[in-house]
Amino acid sequence: MTRQILVTSALPYANGSIHLGHLVEYIQTDIWVRFQKMRGHDCRYMCADDTHGTAIMLRAEKEGITPETLIQRVWDEHTADFAGFHIGFDHYYSTHSEENRQLASKIYLALKDAGLIEVKTIAQMFDPVKNLFLPDRFIKGECPKCGAADQYGDNCEVCGATYSPTELKNPVSAVSGATPVHKDSEHYFFKLGEAEAFLREWTTSGTLQSEAANKMQEWFASGLSNWDISRDAPYFGFEIPGAPGKYFYVWLDAPVGYMASFAKYAKDTGLDFDAWWGKDAKTELVHFIGKDILYFHALFWPAMLKYSGHRLPTAVYAHGFLTVNGQKMSKSRGTFITARSYLDAGLNPEWLRYYFAAKLNGSMEDIDLSLDDFVARVNSDLVGKFINIASRTAGFIHKNFDGKLAEGVANLELIGEFQAAAEAIACHYEARDYGRALREIMALADRANQYVADEKPWELAKKPKAVYRLHEVCTVALNCFRLLTLYLKPVLPKLAAEVEAFLAIDPLSWADAQTLFIRQRINAYSHLMTRIDPKAIDTMIDANKQNLEPAPAPAPTRHAEAQAHAAQPVVAAAPVGETISIDDFAKIDLRIARIANAEHVEGADKLLRLTLDLGELGTRQVFAGIKSAYAPEALVGRLTVMVANLAPRKMKFGMSEGMVLAASGDAPGLFILSPDAGAQPGMKVK
Repeated sequence: MTRQILVTSALPYANGSIHLGHLVEYIQTDIWVRFQKMRGHDCRYMCADDTHGTAIMLRAEKEGITPETLIQRVWDEHTADFAGFHIGFDHYYSTHSEENRQLASKIYLALKDAGLIEVKTIAQMFDPVKNLFLPDRFIKGECPKCGAADQYGDNCEVCGATYSPTELKNPVSAVSGATPVHKDSEHYFFKLGEAEAFLREWTTSGTLQSEAANKMQEWFASGLSNWDISRDAPYFGFEIPGAPGKYFYVWLDAPVGYMASFAKYAKDTGLDFDAWWGKDAKTELVHFIGKDILYFHALFWPAMLKYSGHRLPTAVYAHGFLTVNGQKMSKSRGTFITARSYLDAGLNPEWLRYYFAAKLNGSMEDIDLSLDDFVARVNSDLVGKFINIASRTAGFIHKNFDGKLAEGVANLELIGEFQAAAEAIACHYEARDYGRALREIMALADRANQYVADEKPWELAKKPKAVYRLHEVCTVALNCFRLLTLYLKPVLPKLAAEVEAFLAIDPLSWADAQTLFIRQRINAYSHLMTRIDPKAIDTMIDANKQNLEPAPAPAPTRHAEAQAHAAQPVVAAAPVGETISIDDFAKIDLRIARIANAEHVEGADKLLRLTLDLGELGTRQVFAGIKSAYAPEALVGRLTVMVANLAPRKMKFGMSEGMVLAASGDAPGLFILSPDAGAQPGMKVK
């Protein structure tokens, strides 16, 4: 049965370049879409640039251009980068469109008619120099709970507290450096809490991955707050109907951009918009997103759709983050890599598509781009295994048989094995478990290479009496090569097209897996893919490396100094000269702990969630501000030292039950303390 599937990726923000971390999502989505199309389904892939907000407005002002000029320039850059990596959107649009204005306004008015919009006056932080209300992320100051410096206006990444920007101590505008003042403003709120019963049911209906559904339960437990959907002028966005000087918050009209992109596409192609987005639509709607925006796509967005009379998503698939060489992407190391610098270094985009696919398994786990492993895996799998089959056999077809394959094949058993794998590989693609699909494909490539090695066509070519055998062996090998190409086509579309041209065949569909490839005249073989030159990797790294001088930290206030050691999840050495008594020190229970698990914390720039194994004392969960120094997978299994008797502290992200020890100094970086070999979890540090 043919499915109708509308697929989206999260909209990239029009305030920066596409980097390799972004590409994880677009490559993941593109592979899934190409697979669905190969299966014969009616699958449409929509996306757009996310173009509104204060950040866009301020950047345009800084560059001395209009926001419209800025977003058009960035749109051109983004579309060129996506095309460079063969991301096959059916339509790529902009949220700054008339379609999006109309749809966002229509949805808002429907929510208002349903009694789900309330208006109330709130106190906000106002920049008296720039004469604008400041978004939370444009205000920094000291946490009102623990006193930690340089915290954003909505939550503290040291103690995890959440608060209003008006509660920050010693606040500073990140725009002008001025001290913000409090100013009342009337704002519009979506009553998300009234949608809780619906959302509880929807988020457990199988629409989300299990780990995402579990995350929803944490947010329900904390209570769903009403959502501020308005911003004050000046603001680059859409004005709210009937509310002069008030604009839709960017996160309201951004997901509506999925609908707007399709609306424009439908108009241009003659499709029925309501058949895909109407309340009773029979089509599928699938969103691919990063796990950091799960809250918006699994709570706000379905509630907006439900109560404005539109269909709901069929599935929301969240993926993890990307690290490079086991660490967070770094501008100083040159591993904050832009898509353009990868292409400019002469690196084949399909190498990265293959490597990311080999790492993706359909879960929310983070993946790592190890550059050494990248070179080794691509050279081994794609060149040493896949391409090798054709390069070792195709020449004999042209030299000995005028470019024509044999009338039949002797080894139907081997080809049958390849054909039988089609359905299992299809299931893996469907489930987004690309890593498993590629492992099975490469296992087949190993079988084909072993067959060629066993049959030795180069020796058969020297024996006149073996000419028929040579013809059959090479035909079998090229049948295997064609099937491998078919299975790899969602990942390697350009290479697959080159193979199709070489084999002189029509574009491969999934159904072609069950046909034989015989009596066909093929074109002369020319090399299809080269190995990665490590020098190109060095060129890319150098192009991204920035000599970043760390900015001097502001001197902490006396309040911050007094509170820091009581609240921070990472402990650094106290300055020489500050003393405590031996009795005070004796109260601290320091224990050896093994890091049993480490993972990113959604919505936190600095924190990792650690599960610490204390042997007979059990396990503890600790939030540690060491994300800038360590990738989670680099910590698992390591021994460290923790404060085991620190009173548990409830944070925004959960309960923190201790503190790990780390060192820092004048040189940049954090270094967790590790005991010598022989130490065991639970041992007391004396």
